[in-house]
Amino acid sequence: MNKGVSLKSKIIYIVLAVLTAVLIWLGDEGKQPIVYLGTELQHSVGLIDSESALVLQSSVARFGTVANTPSYVVNRGTYRVDLVYSAEKKDSVLELWEQGDKIAAWPINSWEQELTAEFTLSKDAKALQFRINYSGDGALIIKKLTFSPGSLFYTDTYFMIVVVLALFYMGWKCFMEDGVRLTQRRLLDYSVIIGAALLATTPLMQTYLYNGDDLCYHLARLEGLKDGILDGQIPVNILPEGLQNNGYLNAMYPYLFLYIGAFLRICRVSLALSYKTIIFLANLGTAVCAYVAVKSMVKERRCVLLAVVLYTLMPYRFTNILHRGDLGETLALVFWPMVIAGLYHIVMGDRRKWYYLVIGFSGALQSHILSVAYVAAFCVVTVLFYCVRIAREKRYIEIGKAAGLSLLLNAWYLAPFLYYYFKEDLNKEVLRWSGYFEQSVNPSIFTQSLSLYNKQYFSLGYALLGCFGIGVVYLLVERRERGRDADGFLAYLLVTGIFCAFLCTGYFPSRALMENDFFRNIGTMLQFPWRFLGPASACFLFVGAAALERSKLLAPCKNAVMALLIGLNLFIVITVPTDNMHMPYKNAEAQASKGHETKLGTSVGLFYPHEWRLVDATDDKMMTGVVVFDYDAVSVQDYQKKGTKAAVSYTATDPAAYIELPIQNYLGYRAKDENGEPVKIIRGIGGRIRLFLNGDGAPHQIYVRYGPVLGFVIADIVSALTILFCLILGGPGTKLRERIAGAKASMLQQTEEERVEP
Repeated sequence: MNKGVSLKSKIIYIVLAVLTAVLIWLGDEGKQPIVYLGTELQHSVGLIDSESALVLQSSVARFGTVANTPSYVVNRGTYRVDLVYSAEKKDSVLELWEQGDKIAAWPINSWEQELTAEFTLSKDAKALQFRINYSGDGALIIKKLTFSPGSLFYTDTYFMIVVVLALFYMGWKCFMEDGVRLTQRRLLDYSVIIGAALLATTPLMQTYLYNGDDLCYHLARLEGLKDGILDGQIPVNILPEGLQNNGYLNAMYPYLFLYIGAFLRICRVSLALSYKTIIFLANLGTAVCAYVAVKSMVKERRCVLLAVVLYTLMPYRFTNILHRGDLGETLALVFWPMVIAGLYHIVMGDRRKWYYLVIGFSGALQSHILSVAYVAAFCVVTVLFYCVRIAREKRYIEIGKAAGLSLLLNAWYLAPFLYYYFKEDLNKEVLRWSGYFEQSVNPSIFTQSLSLYNKQYFSLGYALLGCFGIGVVYLLVERRERGRDADGFLAYLLVTGIFCAFLCTGYFPSRALMENDFFRNIGTMLQFPWRFLGPASACFLFVGAAALERSKLLAPCKNAVMALLIGLNLFIVITVPTDNMHMPYKNAEAQASKGHETKLGTSVGLFYPHEWRLVDATDDKMMTGVVVFDYDAVSVQDYQKKGTKAAVSYTATDPAAYIELPIQNYLGYRAKDENGEPVKIIRGIGGRIRLFLNGDGAPHQIYVRYGPVLGFVIADIVSALTILFCLILGGPGTKLRERIAGAKASMLQQTEEERVEP
C-alpha cells in the first residue's frame, strides 16, 4: 500500500464508491412501467374529456386503428399490458404489432372495464406497438394504457454501476496503491482529455436522443449488428432481421466501432444508452488522437492541451452528433489528426512514426467511406506536393509500409465491400440525389454558434478561425526569421484548410462545374460540400497550435490567447438548446411512468435506406411469408426463419414450380434439400430468393443459409494474421527485445568502464 495515503482515506474512498453505486441503483428506471393516459396515445380521431381520456363515438364514422403507442425496441422476455377503458359494445380489440405483423390481440369486452394480458417475446422486437382497433359501434373511452416488464426493460443501471466501479478501481490503482506514480503533469493531461470528452457528451446526458437526420439508420445498424452477432456472423455482412425480416446488406457501411454498442445490446443495455456510449467513446477517442497527434509535432504542453479542447469541442462535431445524427462522419473525425501527423512524419518528421498514418487511415476507413475518400485524396496530394523530398530522402519506403499495412489490416472489410459495390445489383443511384451546389454554405455561417434550430448550421467557430488568424500572423510576419521546414508544412496545411473551406461555400463555382460529367459524378457522390469542414478544421487546429508555440510575437500574451480561444469554444457547448418538448420529465406523472420511454428508441424508429437494397426491393414488395405463384401445383406446409437461416417444407406437382422466400438474395446465400443436394437460387421479384422445387408430389424440405463466402474468408484470415503479426512485432515481444538490448548496452558500458580503470 502507498504509505502516503492513510487508512481513513482509503475507507472513505471505498464508502464513496459503494454509495455512488447504491445511488445509481436507486434511480433504476428499467423496471418502471410506461404509462399513457388516453389523450397521450397517438390518435387522429376522438374527443378529450375532463379526465384526459380519449372518447370515441359512432359519430366519428371511423373504425379500425384509431389510437396507438409509439414503436418500441424491446428485449425478448415477458411483458404485461393493462388497458383501463369503458365500452358500450363489443368487437373492439387491443392489438400487438411487430414490424408490420400482428402478433397478438385481446378483445375489449363491454362487460369489463380493465384488460390485463401477459405476453412473451421470443426474440428482440424492432418496432413493437400497441394499437386500439375500434369496432365503430358504440362509445369507447380509453382511460389509461400501461406497459410493464416482467423483470426489466433494460439493464442500463447495472451497466452504469459496472462503469462507475471500474473507474473507482482505476482511481484506486493510480492513487491508493504503492508503486504507482501518476505525476501532476500527466494527471493534468488526462484530466483535460477526459474533461473535454465528458463536456462534449453533456448534451446527450438526458434520457432522450436528439432525432438527427440519420440517427434512425444508425440505430437500425446497431440493432441489426447485434442480431448478426447472435446469428453467428463474424464479421456481420447481413443484418438478418432488417427490412421486415428480409435481411439488409451491412457490408456497405463501416461498422467496426459499432460492435461496442452491439455487445452492450446483447447484454440488454437499452438502444439509446448503447448509442450514447459509442458517442462518448468517439469524443474520448477524438481527444486522445488530438493529444497524441499534436504532441508529436508540438512540444509545448499548453498548446497541445489547447488543441485537444478545440478539436473535441469544435462546432462541426456537434453538428454531426446532434443535428445530423451522422455517426459515421463523427467517428471518422476522430482520426483526422492522426492522418495529418502521420503524413508530416512520413514526408519530413520522424519517419519511424509512419504507423500514425496507418491508424488514421484505417480508423477513417472503418468509420465512413466518403470520409476515407477525403483522407485518400489528402494523402495523394501531400505525397505529390513533397515528392522530390520523399524521393531524395527515400521516404517512399515508409509510404509503401503504410499503404501495404493499411490494405492488409482492412482486407476483411474491403473484400465484401468492393464485391457488393461493383458486382451486386444494388440501388446505388439513389446516393446521387444531391446537386452539391444546393447544399453550399454561406461564409457568414462560419462564425455562428451552435443552434439545433438552424437547419443550415455549418460553422468553423470563432476558436478555429482564431487558430487560422494565428497561423496567418506567424507564417507571414515571423516565418522569415525561422525558415524551418516544419513551417513550410504549416503553410501547406493552412492553404489546404483555406481551400477546403472555400469548397464548402457558394463562391466555389460548383453550379457551373456540374455541367462537366467528371465533376458531376464526383459532386453528386460527395453530396454535401460541408463535409470539407472536417479536414479544414483539423488543418487549422494544427496550424494554430504549432504557430502559437513558435510565435515570439504572441509569447507575452500566450496565456491570454489560449484562455480566449477556449472561452469562445465553450460557447459551443453551453449554447446547445434544449427544447421543452425534448425534456424527459414534463410533469410528476411522467417522472413516475414514461420518462424513460425514449431509451427504447420510441422517438426515432428504425430505418433501412434504399441505396444498399437490391434493385426493385421497395417497401411495397417486402413480404413476410413465402410467395407461391401457383397454388394448384405447390403447397407450403411450413416456413421458419431464424437469423440468416431458413427452412421451408413443401409439396409440388409441377417440375417447373417455384416459390420465393422473404429473404433478399445477396451473394452468399445457398440452399440445399433434405438430402444435402444443392438447390438453385435465382433472384425473384423485389430481390427475393427464388427456389425451383422438386415436382414429384412428395414432401420435401429446403434449407437456406448465408455464407461463408470463400473470398471473404480469405480476406478475414489475411487481416487476422496481419493483426497477430503487428501484436507480436509491437507487443510484448518488442518490449522483451528492448529490455535485452538495454541490458546488453548496460553490460557493455560496464565492461568499458572496467577497462579504463587503472
